[in-house]
Amino acid sequence: MSRHSKKQTQALPELSFGERSRKEIYDWIHCLSIALIICVVIFAFFIRLIDVRGTSMNPTLNNGDKMLVSGLFYSPKAGDVVVFKKDEYDPERALVKRVIATEGQVINIDFDEGIVYVDGEPIVEDYILEPTTNKLDFIGPQTVPDGCVFVMGDNRNASTDSRKKEIGMVDSRLILGRAYFVIYPLNQVRVIQ
Repeated sequence: MSRHSKKQTQALPELSFGERSRKEIYDWIHCLSIALIICVVIFAFFIRLIDVRGTSMNPTLNNGDKMLVSGLFYSPKAGDVVVFKKDEYDPERALVKRVIATEGQVINIDFDEGIVYVDGEPIVEDYILEPTTNKLDFIGPQTVPDGCVFVMGDNRNASTDSRKKEIGMVDSRLILGRAYFVIYPLNQVRVIQ
Protein backbone atom coordinates (compact mmCIF):
# COMPACT_ATOMS: atom_id res chain seq x y z
CA MET A 1 0.00 0.00 0.00
CA SER A 2 1.43 3.44 -0.89
CA ARG A 3 2.03 6.14 1.69
CA HIS A 4 -0.59 8.29 -0.01
CA SER A 5 -3.34 5.63 0.54
CA LYS A 6 -2.28 5.17 4.17
CA LYS A 7 -2.73 8.88 4.74
CA GLN A 8 -6.22 8.79 3.19
CA THR A 9 -7.24 5.80 5.29
CA GLN A 10 -5.90 7.38 8.44
CA ALA A 11 -7.71 10.63 7.69
CA LEU A 12 -11.14 8.95 7.91
CA PRO A 13 -12.52 8.82 11.44
CA GLU A 14 -13.25 5.35 12.73
CA LEU A 15 -16.75 4.66 14.03
CA SER A 16 -17.15 3.10 17.42
CA PHE A 17 -19.04 -0.16 17.77
CA GLY A 18 -22.17 1.67 19.00
CA GLU A 19 -22.07 4.18 16.15
CA ARG A 20 -21.65 1.36 13.60
CA SER A 21 -24.61 -0.50 15.09
CA ARG A 22 -26.79 2.61 14.98
CA LYS A 23 -25.78 3.27 11.37
CA GLU A 24 -26.58 -0.34 10.38
CA ILE A 25 -29.95 -0.13 12.14
CA TYR A 26 -30.67 3.17 10.40
CA ASP A 27 -29.74 1.62 7.02
CA TRP A 28 -32.05 -1.37 7.66
CA ILE A 29 -34.94 0.89 8.71
CA HIS A 30 -34.36 3.05 5.64
CA CYS A 31 -34.40 0.01 3.29
CA LEU A 32 -37.48 -1.49 4.96
CA SER A 33 -39.30 1.85 4.74
CA ILE A 34 -38.60 2.12 1.02
CA ALA A 35 -39.70 -1.50 0.48
CA LEU A 36 -42.92 -0.84 2.42
CA ILE A 37 -43.68 2.29 0.39
CA ILE A 38 -43.10 0.37 -2.86
CA CYS A 39 -45.44 -2.43 -1.69
CA VAL A 40 -48.14 0.07 -0.72
CA VAL A 41 -47.91 1.79 -4.13
CA ILE A 42 -48.03 -1.54 -5.98
CA PHE A 43 -51.04 -2.81 -4.00
CA ALA A 44 -52.83 0.55 -4.16
CA PHE A 45 -52.49 1.15 -7.88
CA PHE A 46 -51.50 -2.04 -9.70
CA ILE A 47 -52.50 -5.16 -7.75
CA ARG A 48 -55.39 -5.81 -5.39
CA LEU A 49 -55.94 -8.64 -2.96
CA ILE A 50 -59.59 -9.73 -3.20
CA ASP A 51 -61.45 -12.33 -1.15
CA VAL A 52 -63.88 -14.72 -2.84
CA ARG A 53 -67.22 -14.72 -1.05
CA GLY A 54 -69.73 -17.39 -1.91
CA THR A 55 -69.83 -20.41 -4.20
CA SER A 56 -70.83 -18.86 -7.54
CA MET A 57 -67.39 -19.52 -9.06
CA ASN A 58 -67.04 -23.17 -7.95
CA PRO A 59 -65.12 -25.23 -9.00
CA THR A 60 -62.63 -22.58 -10.26
CA LEU A 61 -62.70 -20.53 -7.05
CA ASN A 62 -63.82 -21.46 -3.57
CA ASN A 63 -65.36 -19.43 -0.79
CA GLY A 64 -62.50 -17.84 1.19
CA ASP A 65 -59.88 -17.93 -1.59
CA LYS A 66 -57.69 -14.82 -1.77
CA MET A 67 -56.82 -13.69 -5.29
CA LEU A 68 -54.36 -11.26 -6.82
CA VAL A 69 -56.23 -8.99 -9.23
CA SER A 70 -54.77 -6.42 -11.59
CA GLY A 71 -56.40 -3.91 -13.90
CA LEU A 72 -53.13 -2.51 -15.24
CA PHE A 73 -53.33 -2.27 -19.06
CA TYR A 74 -56.26 -4.69 -18.99
CA SER A 75 -59.14 -4.96 -21.44
CA PRO A 76 -61.68 -7.77 -20.95
CA LYS A 77 -61.59 -10.90 -23.09
CA ALA A 78 -63.94 -13.87 -23.19
CA GLY A 79 -62.87 -16.50 -20.68
CA ASP A 80 -61.20 -14.09 -18.24
CA VAL A 81 -62.21 -14.19 -14.57
CA VAL A 82 -62.85 -10.58 -13.57
CA VAL A 83 -63.72 -8.60 -10.47
CA PHE A 84 -66.18 -5.72 -10.77
CA LYS A 85 -68.40 -3.44 -8.71
CA LYS A 86 -72.12 -3.20 -9.32
CA ASP A 87 -73.45 -0.75 -6.73
CA GLU A 88 -77.05 -1.24 -7.84
CA TYR A 89 -76.75 -4.90 -6.84
CA ASP A 90 -74.39 -4.79 -3.84
CA PRO A 91 -72.50 -1.59 -2.99
CA GLU A 92 -70.57 -3.34 -0.19
CA ARG A 93 -68.60 -5.88 -2.19
CA ALA A 94 -66.95 -6.68 -5.47
CA LEU A 95 -68.30 -9.54 -7.59
CA VAL A 96 -66.21 -12.24 -9.25
CA LYS A 97 -67.45 -13.74 -12.55
CA ARG A 98 -66.18 -15.04 -15.88
CA VAL A 99 -66.46 -12.97 -19.08
CA ILE A 100 -68.57 -14.94 -21.56
CA ALA A 101 -69.05 -12.35 -24.32
CA THR A 102 -67.67 -8.90 -25.11
CA GLU A 103 -69.06 -5.88 -26.95
CA GLY A 104 -70.82 -6.63 -30.22
CA GLN A 105 -71.12 -10.36 -29.59
CA VAL A 106 -74.49 -12.09 -29.46
CA ILE A 107 -75.21 -14.30 -26.46
CA ASN A 108 -77.90 -16.97 -26.30
CA ILE A 109 -78.51 -19.86 -23.92
CA ASP A 110 -80.35 -23.13 -24.52
CA PHE A 111 -81.54 -23.89 -20.99
CA ASP A 112 -83.00 -27.26 -21.94
CA GLU A 113 -79.63 -28.51 -23.18
CA GLY A 114 -77.56 -26.31 -20.84
CA ILE A 115 -75.49 -24.86 -23.71
CA VAL A 116 -74.27 -21.26 -24.00
CA TYR A 117 -73.88 -19.81 -27.51
CA VAL A 118 -71.79 -16.81 -28.53
CA ASP A 119 -72.35 -15.55 -32.08
CA GLY A 120 -74.34 -18.71 -32.83
CA GLU A 121 -71.54 -21.10 -31.81
CA PRO A 122 -71.60 -23.24 -28.65
CA ILE A 123 -68.70 -22.34 -26.38
CA VAL A 124 -66.47 -24.95 -24.75
CA GLU A 125 -66.87 -24.62 -21.01
CA ASP A 126 -64.69 -27.19 -19.30
CA TYR A 127 -64.50 -24.91 -16.24
CA ILE A 128 -68.19 -25.03 -15.22
CA LEU A 129 -69.63 -27.11 -12.38
CA GLU A 130 -72.71 -28.17 -14.37
CA PRO A 131 -74.63 -27.19 -17.52
CA THR A 132 -76.60 -23.93 -17.44
CA THR A 133 -80.24 -24.69 -16.68
CA ASN A 134 -81.15 -21.75 -14.40
CA LYS A 135 -82.70 -19.04 -16.58
CA LEU A 136 -83.00 -16.26 -13.97
CA ASP A 137 -84.26 -13.21 -15.98
CA PHE A 138 -82.46 -14.00 -19.25
CA ILE A 139 -84.34 -13.70 -22.53
CA GLY A 140 -82.15 -14.22 -25.57
CA PRO A 141 -80.57 -13.73 -27.90
CA GLN A 142 -78.95 -10.51 -26.64
CA THR A 143 -76.23 -8.38 -28.20
CA VAL A 144 -73.60 -7.07 -25.80
CA PRO A 145 -73.57 -3.24 -26.03
CA ASP A 146 -70.42 -1.23 -26.73
CA GLY A 147 -68.17 -0.91 -23.69
CA CYS A 148 -69.84 -3.82 -21.86
CA VAL A 149 -69.36 -7.53 -21.16
CA PHE A 150 -71.70 -10.41 -20.35
CA VAL A 151 -70.53 -12.36 -17.28
CA MET A 152 -71.52 -15.63 -15.63
CA GLY A 153 -70.38 -17.63 -12.62
CA ASP A 154 -68.81 -21.05 -13.19
CA ASN A 155 -71.34 -22.55 -10.76
CA ARG A 156 -74.05 -21.63 -13.25
CA ASN A 157 -77.13 -22.71 -11.37
CA ALA A 158 -76.07 -21.00 -8.12
CA SER A 159 -74.75 -17.74 -9.58
CA THR A 160 -76.31 -14.29 -9.79
CA ASP A 161 -74.75 -12.82 -12.93
CA SER A 162 -75.62 -11.09 -16.23
CA ARG A 163 -78.70 -13.30 -16.54
CA LYS A 164 -80.18 -11.36 -13.61
CA LYS A 165 -81.62 -7.92 -14.46
CA GLU A 166 -79.98 -6.29 -11.39
CA ILE A 167 -76.58 -7.11 -12.86
CA GLY A 168 -77.23 -7.34 -16.60
CA MET A 169 -74.49 -6.30 -18.99
CA VAL A 170 -71.47 -5.02 -17.04
CA ASP A 171 -69.89 -1.74 -18.08
CA SER A 172 -66.16 -2.43 -18.63
CA ARG A 173 -65.32 0.70 -16.64
CA LEU A 174 -66.69 -1.03 -13.53
CA ILE A 175 -64.18 -3.87 -13.86
CA LEU A 176 -61.45 -3.57 -11.22
CA GLY A 177 -59.27 -6.08 -13.04
CA ARG A 178 -58.61 -9.65 -14.01
CA ALA A 179 -57.99 -12.32 -11.37
CA TYR A 180 -54.61 -13.97 -12.04
CA PHE A 181 -53.61 -16.05 -9.01
CA VAL A 182 -55.08 -17.63 -5.90
CA ILE A 183 -52.52 -17.02 -3.14
CA TYR A 184 -54.47 -18.37 -0.17
CA PRO A 185 -55.03 -20.98 1.19
CA LEU A 186 -51.34 -21.77 0.79
CA ASN A 187 -51.95 -25.41 -0.11
CA GLN A 188 -54.08 -24.28 -3.07
CA VAL A 189 -51.90 -21.55 -4.61
CA ARG A 190 -52.57 -21.60 -8.36
CA VAL A 191 -52.97 -19.65 -11.59
CA ILE A 192 -56.62 -18.91 -12.36
CA GLN A 193 -57.59 -20.46 -15.69
